[in-house]
Amino acid sequence: MAADHLPTPRGRFAPSPTGRMHLGNVFSALLSWLSVKSKGGEWLLRIEDIDPGRSRQAYADQLMDDLEWLGLTWDDVPVYQSQRSDIYEHYFSLLREQGLTYPCYCTRADLLATQAPHESDGRVVYPGTCRPKSVPTPISPVSPTRPAATRLMVPQRNICFTDGHYGAQQVNLATEVGDFIIRRKDGAWAYQLAVVIDDALMGITEVVRGRDLLLSSPQQIYLAELLGWSYPQFIHLPLLCNESGQRLSKRDQSLDLASLRQRYSAPALIGMLAHWAGLLPQPSPATPSDLLSAFSWEKVPLHDLTATL
Repeated sequence: MAADHLPTPRGRFAPSPTGRMHLGNVFSALLSWLSVKSKGGEWLLRIEDIDPGRSRQAYADQLMDDLEWLGLTWDDVPVYQSQRSDIYEHYFSLLREQGLTYPCYCTRADLLATQAPHESDGRVVYPGTCRPKSVPTPISPVSPTRPAATRLMVPQRNICFTDGHYGAQQVNLATEVGDFIIRRKDGAWAYQLAVVIDDALMGITEVVRGRDLLLSSPQQIYLAELLGWSYPQFIHLPLLCNESGQRLSKRDQSLDLASLRQRYSAPALIGMLAHWAGLLPQPSPATPSDLLSAFSWEKVPLHDLTATL
């Protein structure tokens, strides 16, 4: 393909508005922004608010204010997943019409009774309890009197891809992933389905996120292929952990933006994150734009990092 016909590099930051951003979220946002902006590309913002019970517009407003305060400005208008249900319904129907889905009535307690969660991320490989013995009838409805999730059947197949930071990956869909949920029991769209559709329709060429989502990549690659799309380059980064060695979460309130904005300037925070990422020899104050010339994935550590301020 000629250089002038190459697609514009497009990255995205896709937070869930279920609480205040913490330092780990900012670390991911910063490296995502630097990665695509260093290629002359666009950085888009997507608000992943498909969980109606936990998502709040006030949190979405606050995280956008935090990003602007940090100097992580986005291109175009933010995309809200809660406004895209009709789009998800269309592609969900295409999968269902191919006989690739089936209703699942299992609870998490049922699954935990069969095996221990995956060590790295708590994932349980679905044992196929509700999987039909033959290909499901595409038009058969889920019983309205008994709530059911919808799972996508996966084949016995290895998915191979090259992560932009951790290198060659190979994951067997059947043994390491299992049939996975694309719609929850409460009718809400599952993350895996929504993210694949949105990344394709938004023209995303690279996805930068924490390595705890590395095992989501083969599911998303498989889904993209079923829907006839290419998939973005996946680039996973080390996690920021607290002093106990646990990855940061919204429970670590001393490291969320509400606390950090009272104690640090935006350049001071960006400089600390850049130092941990191997982009600066010392944690010197910096703006995201200051770091563009120094950015390289080769400098970013592969091991997880302890967030000590």
